[in-house]
Amino acid sequence: MMTHKYHLEGLTCSTCVANVKSSLLMMPDVLAAEVTRDSAEITMSKHISAEVLQNAMGRNGKYKITEDASVHDTMEAAPAKTWLQTYKPLLLIAGFITGVSLVTSWNGTEISWMKWMNTFMAGFFIVFSFFKFLDLRGFADSYAMYDLLAKRVKGYGFVYPFIELALGVLFLVGFNPAITALATIAVMGFSSIGVIKSVVDKKQIRCACLGAVFNLPMSSVTIIEDLLMVGMALFMYISMYL
Repeated sequence: MMTHKYHLEGLTCSTCVANVKSSLLMMPDVLAAEVTRDSAEITMSKHISAEVLQNAMGRNGKYKITEDASVHDTMEAAPAKTWLQTYKPLLLIAGFITGVSLVTSWNGTEISWMKWMNTFMAGFFIVFSFFKFLDLRGFADSYAMYDLLAKRVKGYGFVYPFIELALGVLFLVGFNPAITALATIAVMGFSSIGVIKSVVDKKQIRCACLGAVFNLPMSSVTIIEDLLMVGMALFMYISMYL
């Protein structure tokens, strides 16, 4: 493993910094990256030329990167992360929410699946909003890279965690299940459009589902996560009128 220092040009705002950092972290051999408006310190499992890094950053030359002479070799090359290692935080969180929901929906003889879905969705929105609040600006910058509305309305990225938190509370207290389900379908359905587009376009960007705390790549896992919430909310809404 080695750490290289680079000089950066063309980064004029926090969104530029987030874009460059996300692009670098998506590279297979990049283990960590600290980015400011004029420099980057990148830890990698093997040497990556400045030219390759420049190609990863793209933007038609808007951002420029040049290598500093300072290189620190610290240890042998680290193996690439497996799928399980990459998504371990997401899987653990989903497992805990699922388990708690099963326990609270058990009445002693059977599981109330409607109550389980309600509790699961409450836990999902509250927990996921929590991670976004840990670095609200970092989340907003990452979210604006793929969400259709956040791209055009910068403030939406700052508002979205509050929307998730509100949905979680509404599910938790059982406020008007029909309205809550419809709101979930609208919010998560619209959010999934940007996710699907990014995955189809094979964009190498960071998923902001757990905020800026974890470095999760945008993938089909993110699509499943969003559409699962849409499907559960739709099922709950339809069940109320059958």
